[in-house]
Amino acid sequence: MLKSRFLKTAALSGALFFALLGAGCGAGSSDTIKIGGDLELTGNNASYGTSTANGAQLAFDEVNSAGGINGKKIEFVKADNKSEPAEAANAITKLTTSDKVSVVLGACTSSNTMAMTQIADDQKVPLVSSFSTNPKVTVNDDGSVNPYVYRVCFIDPFQGTVMGNFATNTLKVKKVAVYIDNSSDYSKGLAHFFEESFTKNGGQIVAEEAYLQKDSDFKATLTKLAAANPDMIYVPGYYEEVGKIIKQARDMGITVPITGGDGWDSSKLVDIAGPDALNNTYFTNHYSVQNKTPEADKFISAYKDKYGQEPDAAAVLGYDAATMIIDAIKRAGSAEPEKINAALAATKDLQLVSGKITIDKNHNPVKQAVIIEFKDGQQLFKQAISPE
Repeated sequence: MLKSRFLKTAALSGALFFALLGAGCGAGSSDTIKIGGDLELTGNNASYGTSTANGAQLAFDEVNSAGGINGKKIEFVKADNKSEPAEAANAITKLTTSDKVSVVLGACTSSNTMAMTQIADDQKVPLVSSFSTNPKVTVNDDGSVNPYVYRVCFIDPFQGTVMGNFATNTLKVKKVAVYIDNSSDYSKGLAHFFEESFTKNGGQIVAEEAYLQKDSDFKATLTKLAAANPDMIYVPGYYEEVGKIIKQARDMGITVPITGGDGWDSSKLVDIAGPDALNNTYFTNHYSVQNKTPEADKFISAYKDKYGQEPDAAAVLGYDAATMIIDAIKRAGSAEPEKINAALAATKDLQLVSGKITIDKNHNPVKQAVIIEFKDGQQLFKQAISPE
């Protein structure tokens, strides 16, 4: 958190520069509404950012093809945060002060979004994250809510509880080893909520080890985890490292179930780990292509037509975040950030691809989660779980 605060402060000090740079620049023509995208288009999490941008662009294209919003076309202004918190802070500063966007979509990872929230609040420009699940994205340590920050994804307390209950009730495991990405707020937070849920159910955490993003050799720590003789290993990380961890674990003869969170959801995970290694693995996610609904079927068809591939969760949530923004602008009847912000806070019973949502007092959606199982490299829908 100290690092995140430092990055926020550093980014704020650069806000004046970008403001001066953008002085005299308009927000586009009177026929457009500018929406910013602060996304991981390169770097370690580029798969998420690219999919999110694709999903959002599809939603904006659909609106523009239908005539726009009150006759105004949407202009999607994307900025690459390079999968780094400092760059995410710089990007939102540029989008809000120089590009003069009305609202920002992004980022995909919790650490990146947490580096952006103070800037969004200070600039009074709403920020809608598609894929950031750490509770601190919307709610500060003192319990105050960031007034201009929202998300369309579920949060880690719910996701962690879902996997804790799945481990206990479905996998019937008693002892779990936890392997955390110590450089990720997302990973540490999700591990905490999983452990809280699993131990409450009577389970035991028998070992806990940590790695860092961009590590590539995990055999030494996997040996330590295996020595604790767990029934399951929980790895709440991102696909790049998770794929290598699973592959190395299986190569070492570790056969117990390996589970994780929505950070696993990328087609690259199969490429990195290999289809066989992913057997007997499970993760919590926001949707499944096999969990059929009219909204999902329509979206999947349109996405395949436009991009030639099946959408992952990041693409779905990018589309959903864009849809939530579009809905708010329509209800606000204006492209003014303050009016859009008020409409976002009042979002109720909005039907999205990933389910119907209502934004609660903490600016989080109330929605369901799904459990995904891998079989020979294919994602299979296991079950859907709604908030109690």
